Amino acid sequence: MPQVLRPKSSSARLRRRVIKALLLVVLLVGAIALYGAWRVLWKPNVTPSPFGPAYLYIRTGASFDDVMQSIERQDLLLEPETFFWLAQQRDYPQHVRPGRYLLNFEESNSDLVSKLLAGQQDTVDFTLDAFKYKPQLARQIARQLEADSGSLRQLLQDNTFLQQRYHLDTTTILTLFLPGAYKLVWNTSARQFLDSAAAMHRRFWTPLRRQRADSLGLSPTQVHVLASIVQRETAKPEDKPLIAGVYLNRLRTGMRLQADPTLLWAIGNFGVKRVLNKDKLVDSPYNTYKNKGLPPGPITSANRQSLDAVLKPTAHKYFFFCARPDHSGFSDFAETFAIHKQNARKYQHMLDSLKIKR
Repeated sequence: MPQVLRPKSSSARLRRRVIKALLLVVLLVGAIALYGAWRVLWKPNVTPSPFGPAYLYIRTGASFDDVMQSIERQDLLLEPETFFWLAQQRDYPQHVRPGRYLLNFEESNSDLVSKLLAGQQDTVDFTLDAFKYKPQLARQIARQLEADSGSLRQLLQDNTFLQQRYHLDTTTILTLFLPGAYKLVWNTSARQFLDSAAAMHRRFWTPLRRQRADSLGLSPTQVHVLASIVQRETAKPEDKPLIAGVYLNRLRTGMRLQADPTLLWAIGNFGVKRVLNKDKLVDSPYNTYKNKGLPPGPITSANRQSLDAVLKPTAHKYFFFCARPDHSGFSDFAETFAIHKQNARKYQHMLDSLKIKR
């Protein structure tokens, strides 16, 4: 006989509805949890900027609170609160490391915390410009590194420290620095910067360059001093070896250098365009019109081009040179003082025509 189908019980239908509802709740909770995890861990959280890359600067000795204040003050993150939570979970507050950190716009909290924990800071690429005075160096460095200018000036004036660590003194310390490109971490201290400069100095002074200095009868420090004069005399690469040759000829024969740039250093005015006879009377070891030989220290930080001009001077018989009156920046050279006077007179006439008296 045919089977009779009984209607489903209401309790069975209720159970199925409850199970479906529970599944929906589980899925919803799971989706919310996944979204929360994505938001905290993997969602890009660096604030986009039309002005280029963003950097987080963390000073030496900074606390986690300092880091958060810097982030919020500069509006570096879209959701600082999610970064705050994750940083605490990963114990970053106990492991804050100083430095300059590049923040990429696609970086998540997880990326950023890992970077900060590992101390993966961005390096600073900067060009050290030639400078005449130690405070100028200190200001250049303080603008680009964490090292404060006061600490650097103090070290540059510490004769005992300079002699023990670099075999230089407060007069010759400028010979340690080579203008040019440097790559350092932002939280470099004043002492670490000096050590980096010393390392670059050692790399420059190869055995071949030392041999060339020896052949000229000069120490590396003396090469720096002479190169500083050459550098102040001309910006023309073609003239640098010629001018170096003039000064080396004078040194060999015992003639005074009579270098105007050293005189300007002595009177403390590099803006002078016309050296007067009264300037040549100044009482200073840098007055090479009165004193024979090289001055006691450099008058600027010599660059590689000027140093190599001294190490590879042009061989000639010139003892004199004078700037050309055509404003070209080149010089006229002479073997005799009589010819030099003719060249100098032309230059003086040019200054007169422009009514330049100083």
